[in-house]
Amino acid sequence: MTELITTELIDIGVNLTDKRFRHDIDEVIARAKASRISAMLITGTSLESSRQAIALCKENPGYLYATTGIHPHDASSMSDHTMEELYKLSQQPGVVAIGETGLDFNRNFSTPEEQIAAFERQIDLAITTKLPLFLHDREATETQIKILKPVIRQLEGAVIHCFTGDKAALFGYLDLGLYIGITGWICDERRGLSLKALIKEIPHDRLLLETDAPYLLPRDLPIKPKKGRNEPVYLHHIARTIAQLRGITIEELSTQTTNNTKRLFNV
Repeated sequence: MTELITTELIDIGVNLTDKRFRHDIDEVIARAKASRISAMLITGTSLESSRQAIALCKENPGYLYATTGIHPHDASSMSDHTMEELYKLSQQPGVVAIGETGLDFNRNFSTPEEQIAAFERQIDLAITTKLPLFLHDREATETQIKILKPVIRQLEGAVIHCFTGDKAALFGYLDLGLYIGITGWICDERRGLSLKALIKEIPHDRLLLETDAPYLLPRDLPIKPKKGRNEPVYLHHIARTIAQLRGITIEELSTQTTNNTKRLFNV
């Protein structure tokens, strides 16, 4: 990157345990630091990925943080043993949220019933541990809000990770007091148009930034990486797009989203 970057950002959603980072993870982290990404949250989606995320946090204390949870795709793997292990993992240094959990009625790799059961158990875990929820939602907003609404006051907050929903979904989650995570989806000239139209509707104290790397590489990058892999280093590109759409400076956006991240995750 040749441009001078003076603002610091926090990436709340990075899949650093993904196999696409296997051979150069140290370089990926170094590039993030050099580009003034001041902290990153590694997404845990299974027991194994959560363990790997925690191990990375121990190697990079105060810079990397982790979530620990069972993704709705893997909800069928939920058991009493799984919950016992998740609780133990949640007590490890660097763990700041329970998740990625939630519902995905698009692919249904686990049945809706299995997803709901796993989601409710992880909500209970979040309440017990006093950790916020890191949430997934795909074509399941109505059911997810129905489950969250009775327990929302018992939770220490939550974020809808990688929000791509419509206006009704956005305001449904905002009415519950949730934070909204925005990714490079907003840089997609095909799929991101509705999100661009909604971005000003997100209150400044509810907005969070993420790459969801290695997924969702911004399509409008002027120079695309040869591997086609997203990295935290591209969070600044996403932030500039959002700042422009919201009519504020990148510095203002940085301050707002950094404060929001610290407030929700206590980092």
